Amino acid sequence: MTVIDKGQASLSFVPEVGGAVSGFTVGGRDVLRPAAAGTSDALMTACFPLVPFCNRIPHGRFVFEGREVVLPPNLAGHPHPLHGQGWRSAWTVEHAADGEALLSYQHAPDAWPWAYRAEQRFHLLDSGFRAQLTVINTSDTAMPAGLGFHPYFPRRPGETLTAANDGVWLIDTEVLPTEHHPGPWEADWAAGAAVEGHGLIDHCYTGWDQRAVLRAPGRPETVITASPECRWLHVYVPPGEDFLCVEPCASRPNPFGEGDTGMVVLQPGESRSIWMEIATA
Repeated sequence: MTVIDKGQASLSFVPEVGGAVSGFTVGGRDVLRPAAAGTSDALMTACFPLVPFCNRIPHGRFVFEGREVVLPPNLAGHPHPLHGQGWRSAWTVEHAADGEALLSYQHAPDAWPWAYRAEQRFHLLDSGFRAQLTVINTSDTAMPAGLGFHPYFPRRPGETLTAANDGVWLIDTEVLPTEHHPGPWEADWAAGAAVEGHGLIDHCYTGWDQRAVLRAPGRPETVITASPECRWLHVYVPPGEDFLCVEPCASRPNPFGEGDTGMVVLQPGESRSIWMEIATA
């Protein structure tokens, strides 16, 4: 495990587990859900990167510039690969000192037929941190790209989430988007809504203004902000669990589907970056 500190803030990593953050504390208090001890699965960590795409590709099949691509499943029992390759690969710590860290991952072409380099740069603040995620196309042909972050937060008694949005992608039983529903649905996050009492939420919200706030009675606020490219906010609230996810994303589920999905085309040598800040007050 790798750790960086600044004042009361401490950020730890398990780079061999998908380049994941294993914990973030301020004054000894968990701001992110701490990773399960000894875990080898990014799903059990505090935060991991989504690169080079976010969420699910139906059956892993898409066509890009005339090339048909088929990706294998990467989640047991689920037919639709998700979140790219970074979260299922070991990363390298290139630097970790003085409140800053740089992690990197080199992808060699395989079922995803493009080479790329991914980087995560972390910078500790007095009561938060900024993470920058970058993907660089190192192949000799154009590559599609979308990025995101997958932080986990402790679900506190009376927790509410406030996040501006103009609608939500409804999902089917395989958690694939089916249709866009304008305005509030189930939980009205734009007005500030309780996290509990809605059943499974695993939905992508549109029109996000890059700011979300988690509040719980008698507890410090947690504020999540992101770069303008992160126009989608994915919220995951599984029933009966002690955590929730508030995920800034620069592309939406089914990223090769119709309409504006946020995916961009990177020519050889080109890069794309996004950032997220998590702070407590």
